[in-house]
Amino acid sequence: MSDDPYTVLGVSKDASTADIKKAYRRIAKDCHPDLKPGDAEAEAKFKAAAAAYDLLKDPETRARYDNGEIDASGQERPQQQYYREYAEAAGNPYRGRQADPDDMSDIFAEFMRGRGGFGGQRGHEFHAPGHNLNYSLQISFLDAVFGASQKLTLPDGDRIEVKIPAGITDGQTIRLRGKGAPGYGEGPPGDALVTVSVASHPVFDRQGDDIHITLPISIDEAILGGKVPAPTIDGGVNVSVPAGTSSGKTLRLRGKGVKKRGSSERGDQLIELTVSMPNKIDDDLKQFMETWRKTHSYDPRKGMPS
Repeated sequence: MSDDPYTVLGVSKDASTADIKKAYRRIAKDCHPDLKPGDAEAEAKFKAAAAAYDLLKDPETRARYDNGEIDASGQERPQQQYYREYAEAAGNPYRGRQADPDDMSDIFAEFMRGRGGFGGQRGHEFHAPGHNLNYSLQISFLDAVFGASQKLTLPDGDRIEVKIPAGITDGQTIRLRGKGAPGYGEGPPGDALVTVSVASHPVFDRQGDDIHITLPISIDEAILGGKVPAPTIDGGVNVSVPAGTSSGKTLRLRGKGVKKRGSSERGDQLIELTVSMPNKIDDDLKQFMETWRKTHSYDPRKGMPS
């Protein structure tokens, strides 16, 4: 399977954000593991599409990929460091100076020996913390909800473990102490700053600590009420639909949401019901409704301005 996110979603590189989202949703509906349990090929296609969509849905991340700054997994591509970039970095005492190429090596050597003439003592070794390094890590919706542990591959090929806390949100950054660039002299290493992006889910939508879903019900379930199956992040449950339910009515399942930060309590799951008509209106239903309308008609828009 191709690593290129455009190829994975089957769109061109100049595709609009709406087209990218439409392509992802189409694949998710066809290949989601909940719809095709045990189908490894469909699951792999779904995961690849989710990763591709997560990379391309954000204009800034998409631009960075198009410019070659990050790869298809969202990892930083190794960038060649030039002396000028180093010289212009914040904290460099020579920042802003116009260096003569003939004595550039002398300046660098002087800097590494000490900060003579800039507050340090000539002849003393220079010590400083290493730079922090920034990485991106894409995780699944459910890993964000329940927490997980994932391996992050660094540009040099090393792998580090990232522990994802339960309830982490899209765009949140995890700091890994001492996993950044090595320090100068006896200075400590910097940190790795891992920005997490959470893949969207075709069924669940997170709203703070609550989980929201839209659950279709049939016309007879809406009129007569009854028990209907509904998915939750913990697994399937049966919920009670009141008789005479209209589209838009919301049921609340207490404690079926995301773990609240700093607490053992969880949010709720909100189930918004929507009445789904049958694909075909047969003669029996049509005749029944025509007869019913004559004696039971009502105006659901009563009171609304005309």
